[in-house]
Amino acid sequence: AAAKVGGILANNTYPAQFIYSNLLVQTNVINACYKFQVKKLLFLGSSCIYPRFASQPMKEEFLLSGKLEPTNQAYAIAKIAGIIMCQSYNREYGTNFISVMPTNLYGPNDHYDLNNSHVLPALIRKIHEAKKHGSKYVEIWGTGTPRREFLYVDQLILISGVSLILNYYNFPFSKIL
Repeated sequence: AAAKVGGILANNTYPAQFIYSNLLVQTNVINACYKFQVKKLLFLGSSCIYPRFASQPMKEEFLLSGKLEPTNQAYAIAKIAGIIMCQSYNREYGTNFISVMPTNLYGPNDHYDLNNSHVLPALIRKIHEAKKHGSKYVEIWGTGTPRREFLYVDQLILISGVSLILNYYNFPFSKIL
């Protein structure tokens, strides 16, 4: 997986960098896979492509059914473009490019810098700093109403590998769930 990623602050501060970098990377990767006849590509979308006000828990059919969260709209639009690009290549060129939308990932090499971190590393950092400095409170952004799911990055790698193998043999992934 290759993408420019970051938390709310980074996405909101650098929208041009997020849309440009992600469109450039995924366009080059997807087209190179077509050009060099890659048999299967697994494109990672993002949970941020779900509508801002999707009912909870979110379902797959909610994708592209409403307005996006403004703070990460540029990143979300880039990821949507990658999904549509994969679908378009499949339709026009007969490729087998699959798109999945993983939940919030965490694991090794996470960024704990509060300017660029995702929710889990940011929470860990804020709680650590509060404890270290004896603070009575920790500032947490948002309303507290959105639900979040977290997945350890190694689990995503395992799930992605199984999904690719099953799809290679044209075995529907849903049959084993």
